[in-house]
Amino acid sequence: MKKEFITALLLLAMGAPAAATAQASSTPNSNPNQSKADQKPTFAAVFDRSLSGVEREVVPAAEAMPDDKFNFAPTQGEFKGVRTFAQQFKHIAATNYMIGAAILSEKPPVDLGTGENGPDSITSKADVVKFLKDSFEYMHKALNSINETNVLEKVQAPWGSNKITRLSLALIAIGHPFDHYGQAVEYLRMNGIIPPASRNQ
Repeated sequence: MKKEFITALLLLAMGAPAAATAQASSTPNSNPNQSKADQKPTFAAVFDRSLSGVEREVVPAAEAMPDDKFNFAPTQGEFKGVRTFAQQFKHIAATNYMIGAAILSEKPPVDLGTGENGPDSITSKADVVKFLKDSFEYMHKALNSINETNVLEKVQAPWGSNKITRLSLALIAIGHPFDHYGQAVEYLRMNGIIPPASRNQ
């Protein structure tokens, strides 16, 4: 618990410089209509901003692969049984829904199939991308429900029978997509496609 609280403070500190500067220079007669950048950061705001950064890299990567290569998976080397390009993003989406539902203490709002790769009925590029985008929207909703009162409150974990804090779930939600984004980037490059985040660099 102590370690999680310290982690939470560090996360908030990442978004705090602007607020600290504003507070140092403010007076009792300062303008109450201060900009958002000057306001005290919250758990929800820091988590939400971090997720937006993830989303800005992950979604364009999914959109970059042509339809006819969307189910690509490497065959040369030790790649037997790995997820296809489409499955990487279906897994991200399904996990987003599972974590988001756990944070909100509710059932996932969509059918997630029987595993962690989403429902088998979602196969086309258009449907996978929509599934992915909708999952990020749901995750934003979940992260915006976190506050100083409930951040260290334990909820039922989406896997197994243990309970886990909302803080831990939020950290997993922000970090997990990059595990699969890194693989998707390799798949794109194997097909001669530069990932959108790496273009114009």
